Amino acid sequence: MTPLRAGVIGVGHLGQHHARLYASLPGAQLIGVVDQSVERAQTVAGRHGARVFRTADELLPHVDVVSVAVPTSGHYAVAKACLDAGKHVLVEKPIAVMLGEAQELVRLAKHQGCCLQVGHSERFNPVMALMRPHIGQPVFIECHRLSSFSERGTDVDVVLDLMIHDLDLVLSFNPGPVEEVRAAGVAVMSSSVDIANARIQFQSGCVANLTSSRVSTNKMRRLRLFQRDNYLSIDFQTRQGMICRRNSTDGERPTVEVQQLQGGDEEPLKLQLESFLHAAGTGARPLVSGEDGAAAVDVAHQVLQAIAAFAARHTPSPEP
Repeated sequence: MTPLRAGVIGVGHLGQHHARLYASLPGAQLIGVVDQSVERAQTVAGRHGARVFRTADELLPHVDVVSVAVPTSGHYAVAKACLDAGKHVLVEKPIAVMLGEAQELVRLAKHQGCCLQVGHSERFNPVMALMRPHIGQPVFIECHRLSSFSERGTDVDVVLDLMIHDLDLVLSFNPGPVEEVRAAGVAVMSSSVDIANARIQFQSGCVANLTSSRVSTNKMRRLRLFQRDNYLSIDFQTRQGMICRRNSTDGERPTVEVQQLQGGDEEPLKLQLESFLHAAGTGARPLVSGEDGAAAVDVAHQVLQAIAAFAARHTPSPEP
């Protein structure tokens, strides 16, 4: 297959790695980069033998595929411009800030016949490839995603910044339609919610409890999942998985059988870009589609609405 000509719009914290990998993957040829910092763009482009373009409009005629890694608030406008130009797009998570924007990008991609993939990178964590075959019909899911505070990402709240990863994972387990959402959250270091907890009840009976914080002292990315016949634990940082099963023999006391699994060293972003290039080159449905990204944004806003409702109920009335 002829390598696809690739460009990266936004070469900051994440985008610089998109550029690095496009320059190294056999299925791609890194053509150029765009960034609001010309100096940063020159540094990244020079490192990989690519061109610097002043704007996305200047870049787009020269490429087939584009990674959009600008701040979240700019995802919709930049991704829309790329799709309008008929380019295949990988947009970092979340696909957009608002659900209507996400749905418009999905419609536009279909109209243009373009691949639209969303950068929910935990789907490509090597430990997930080992654990997913053991996930059937979860009854209870618990997720913790904690990190220290950074100004990066604070253009949106913690639900769209961090919890969105776990919302996407939970929805990928096919728990069915959402029945009820209860949530609480507070702003600590920024002007928006920095710590949030959500309890999501699905019509299937499955319950997901998610906690996200970007003001923690310790980093954590863990998921626990309970099913009728086993219990799974996944640590996305160490890429370790554990499966606990009930082991019983007639006439003997049941015991718990524990299986430990270790994910490999493959870089999730590399696997993600390889998947994107394959989908763009073959017309296959991307592993994390625009529809998937929009579904995660939909539930994220249900969580935010529940947080707002909780705050309204528990805010003291001003004294007369």
